[in-house]
Amino acid sequence: MIRLAGLAISALMLGAAAHAEGGHDVFGTFLTQAQTSTVTIEDCGDGSPCGRVSWIDPNAMEPGQTPETALTKAGEPVLGLLMLQGFDKKRKDWRGGTIYDPEADKSYASRLKRMEDGRLQVKGCIGPICQTQVWEEAPAALQASTSASDE
Repeated sequence: MIRLAGLAISALMLGAAAHAEGGHDVFGTFLTQAQTSTVTIEDCGDGSPCGRVSWIDPNAMEPGQTPETALTKAGEPVLGLLMLQGFDKKRKDWRGGTIYDPEADKSYASRLKRMEDGRLQVKGCIGPICQTQVWEEAPAALQASTSASDE
């Protein structure tokens, strides 16, 4: 009986560990909430996530602009722009990072978490007030086009 209880507790702990790790698996290519761009999140080199703009919908561009010519207010190219960085792994998510808004030319405190349904919860915060967006995993065709543009 004690042996069965020990096995049950071990199974519960393994399940909880897998679930907790799920919130940390934020890597991949995601379609932003506005669905006008994708952000590819990869390892920064230290295990923490870094996200770069990897695709911009040409139909969302101002007249005369292309994804390749789009610039931030600071004059940097938007395509390839590092917009998520500096995160620390916490118990259930990634915190302490920043998200850059190229339209406002501002950075905000940020948190990232993979939700159980596979979508990504992205928070941008000023002090204790946060705005939450939910990003969908990008369709395979968009993921293929972003990796082809990297080559």
